[in-house]
Amino acid sequence: MKQVFFKILSQECIARDVMKLTLAGDTSAIQGSGGFVNIKMDGLFLRRPISVCDYDDKTLTLIYKIVGKGTEKLAEMENGTELDLLVGLGNGYDLSKSGAAPLLIGGGVGVPPLYKLAKLLLAEGKRVQVVLGFNSGADVFYEEEFRALGADVRVTTADGSYGTKGFVTDAMGDLNYTYFYTCGPEPMLKAVHKATKTSGQMSFEERMGCGFGACMGCSCKTLTGYKRICKEGPVMEKEEILW
Repeated sequence: MKQVFFKILSQECIARDVMKLTLAGDTSAIQGSGGFVNIKMDGLFLRRPISVCDYDDKTLTLIYKIVGKGTEKLAEMENGTELDLLVGLGNGYDLSKSGAAPLLIGGGVGVPPLYKLAKLLLAEGKRVQVVLGFNSGADVFYEEEFRALGADVRVTTADGSYGTKGFVTDAMGDLNYTYFYTCGPEPMLKAVHKATKTSGQMSFEERMGCGFGACMGCSCKTLTGYKRICKEGPVMEKEEILW
């Protein structure tokens, strides 16, 4: 974990209430994919955790949904604004288990951390398949960005206004994959847990107090005891999860 001050380079709305935020700063503490940052917001007691979408040596890309006071305030910030971030948080995805044809499954704001994962897997020569789930066509984002990387992409919407009507599990049945990675709301994760034919890794979304394991506020029960979503997670193995 490292405290770093970033500056806003750009910010844009890419879907209904969904913002893409690009920051400049030291990203050296961020490793791999699946981790998150914790942003300090002036006037608010708790930092706001946001998954890392992408990064390079000098820039960091975050995608978040406007859902409350913190994200509303963040969305109003202008280019050049300085932000206080804790970076290098969380236990990310393990690429070594992917096999030759991994499947990535994202729901809503669970989609962003899969983007860097797809980049890394494709760089290893893997055949990456992606299923993205949203409520409606107005909520869809990053479909074309995944395609541009070279991934095979399917999109589902609950109301059928775009792509396949239904949930992510409705687009998975005929796919052949060696392993899966997923991130999204808990009901989706439960459905994916039941529907998948292989082992995999699941990233959990959770309200957090500190973001680095001190407060124990985001603990969940697993086969090997209680684990902290922010510290031992947010990524966990399919086989260790108790619903």
